[in-house]
Amino acid sequence: MNKTPLYTMLLLACGAAPPLVGADAGAPGPWRSLLKDDSAPDWRGWKEAGFPAGWHVAGGVLSKDGEVDDLVTKENFGDFELELEWKIGKGGNSGIFYRGTRGYDHVYWSGPEYQLLDDANAPDGRSRLTAAASAYALYAAPEGVVLPFDHWNKTRVVVKGMHVEHWLNGRKVVEYELQSPDWKSRVAASKFAAYPDYGLAKSGLIGIQGDHPGTLSVRRIRVRALP
Repeated sequence: MNKTPLYTMLLLACGAAPPLVGADAGAPGPWRSLLKDDSAPDWRGWKEAGFPAGWHVAGGVLSKDGEVDDLVTKENFGDFELELEWKIGKGGNSGIFYRGTRGYDHVYWSGPEYQLLDDANAPDGRSRLTAAASAYALYAAPEGVVLPFDHWNKTRVVVKGMHVEHWLNGRKVVEYELQSPDWKSRVAASKFAAYPDYGLAKSGLIGIQGDHPGTLSVRRIRVRALP
């Protein structure tokens, strides 16, 4: 006796196949490392076409000491999830930019910033709007989540459509919507009001700020596309 299920027979009769178990067209893409053990081929300078002087890669750690050119990816990213670990020296100040474009002299005039900071010793740590993990000058991050200078912190950035999340050490600390009325009012009241294209790009460069004094180290930086 033929025991083929009726729904399967109907699918075959229509020229269709049963769905694959576990298939998910809406799943994120595979993780991709943005750093090799001793090189960073996915990065270039904001000003320099090659890998800029002052940045170094050794043992899978990207580092700098002093004021250097900002780093940006060679590739644009639209909807993505970014993870990395970072530690900063005493009084250090840096940042991660996303969806940056080349319409201005600096990447931070177009791309929103995830602040990397020694909260306890850097001047920007006096305000939660410019403290570690804040959306710089726009959305404050809570106190007490970042680890002290010279300790490794874990960062995650999610950018999907207009939705943005900042995570620090396993905790979501900032969440906002690009181009929302609230976002527009905050931008209008900030220094970014002078740059009409700030935060408008739907795809752009990921950047690491280098133009502040002090030390910064980054490792285990990886990215994946979001559907």
